[in-house]
This record gives sequence, C-alpha cells and structure tokens, in this order.
Amino acid sequence: MLGAMTVVDLDWPYEGARPPETVAASGAGYLVHRQSNLVLDLHGDPQAANLVVFSDGNHHMALEMACRAFYEANPDVGDIFYTTTPPAPLIAALDAGQIRLGNLLVTVKPHVFIGPADVIGKLAEGGKVSAGRPFAKSRGCALLVRRGNPLGISGVADLFRPDVRLCCSNPETEKASFTVYANTLSALATAERDPDDGEAVVRLMMGAGGRTAHSQVIHHREVPELLATDRADVAPVYHHLALRYRRIFPDVFDIVPLIGPNGGGTADDPQPGPEHDITIYHVGLRPEPGDWGRAFADHMCSAKVADIYRHHGLQPAYSGAA
Repeated sequence: MLGAMTVVDLDWPYEGARPPETVAASGAGYLVHRQSNLVLDLHGDPQAANLVVFSDGNHHMALEMACRAFYEANPDVGDIFYTTTPPAPLIAALDAGQIRLGNLLVTVKPHVFIGPADVIGKLAEGGKVSAGRPFAKSRGCALLVRRGNPLGISGVADLFRPDVRLCCSNPETEKASFTVYANTLSALATAERDPDDGEAVVRLMMGAGGRTAHSQVIHHREVPELLATDRADVAPVYHHLALRYRRIFPDVFDIVPLIGPNGGGTADDPQPGPEHDITIYHVGLRPEPGDWGRAFADHMCSAKVADIYRHHGLQPAYSGAA
C-alpha cells in the first residue's frame, strides 16, 4: 500500500491508431524525457495520415480503441493523426492551421472535430463544422485518491477537512471540465449538506484556503501526476478517467464513488443521480472532410464504438444504441 508521502513516477502507455508493434518496427528515432520532451496527446504520423481528427481529451482511452478499430478495418487510411487535448487550443488551431508543441510546429488541418455538445454547437454556428452527431456521454464524476485511500476520504464532505489537499482542472485554461466538476460537487454538497456548502466547495476548487492545486494545460495527464507525486490527496474527475487511471496504474490509484443521495450503483458501475453534470460528446465534419472523414463519423456512431465506450466507463448517446 502506498503511504501518503510516497512519490510515484507514472509510466504512461503508448496510445495511437496504429498498433504499437508497427510503430516500434519503423525504427523511428525516440526522443523522450519526462521533464522536457514528452508528448502524450498528439497521436500518429501527420505525414502518413489520410485522416486527421481533433478531439477533446478526457475520453482518450476510448477514442484510441475507436481509432484503432477504424484503422484495422481501413488500412488504406495510412494512419490517423488525432489529438486529445482541451478544446480551446484545437479551436485556435482551426484558424491558425498549426499546433505548437514547444519549438515544434505541426501544420495540420482536421477532417473531423469531436467535442462536448456546446463546443460543437458553437463551431457549427460559425460554419467550421457540420451539425454534430451525439455518440457518447459520461457517467458522472468520481473522486480519485491514492491506492488504499490513506486519508479515508469518502465523499464531498471530506474535501473541507484541513488535512486534505485537493487538485482539479484549471478554471481558466480548462473551463469545460472545471465547470462539470464544480457543478457536480456543488450540487452534491447542496443535496447532502446545505446550499452554503455548495458555494463553499466551488470556492475551494477555485483556490480559496490555499489547499487546491490546479493543472495548467491538460488535466487528464496532470491531475494524476499531482496525486502520484504527493502534491494533492484527492481529485474530482470523470468516472471514466478514474476508471482508466485505476486500470493502468492499479498500484497507484483508487476510486471513491460519488453516488449521491439520488443515485445508485457502485464505483465500477455508477448510476449517477441528477446532481451529476453529464457531458455529451458530438462528432462533426469539417467543410472539407477528405476521403475518410464521413466514414469515420459514421464509425463513431456505430454499435462497435458504443461497445468500446461502454468498456471504458462511458455510455452511448445516439438513437441506434440500446
């Protein structure tokens, strides 16, 4: 069991549409240093790819399997270059035509854009994507803690304890996820305690009290790092993110479910109540979807992808899925 002061270096697994053995076989030069040169949320070869997908990132584990399935069924696509970052830099990249990673500039134009309903809706209003099609939705939020839950955290009430350090997505640079977490925790605190606690937990998440650390760019990578390196004790995250972290780092993380007074289920199979802010993910086509964009959008709304997203703790959100 990990003690409260144990520091763990997270070794993130490979993610990409092409199977990892085909990438290793290419003999590509490999430049990775965790503190300076580590790229986890741009995937694939933009030169070989005939399909480019810009996507928000919190469902990256399911999107990888969906892209892998499309690649294996359509090897002529060459590769799929896809992103799993917050929406804001991707929207900026639509206009600039480039993504900047430190000193590296990647010139790339997407054929498909995936994101929360409100993001796709605004892009559609501006003519930057077609009207989005819903394909998946979240199953609420959970609390992520270190293995063994050394501080005995059981719910929102424990976040007010002076010995508990919180971390969460940044309210300025990752407004979409921060809003989901803040709305959920506020509603749960209000339902379980009183409205004053609902407002207080949002202030705590914003940084009041000095016990909250924020991610800076990509919370689905940074938040587990903050916990693993003992800079925080607990984090509100999507259920599917917590499930992913526990699956790939079983010796590092545990899940504390946030069922709430009006929900049910278990940590592995939550049935979130109305307090949870549910995110619905849409897929939209760019004005020039290329040779593969339309087929990929149809793929994302298929029963096969629905099963992939279920496996990763999400659920389908289109009329053809039971």
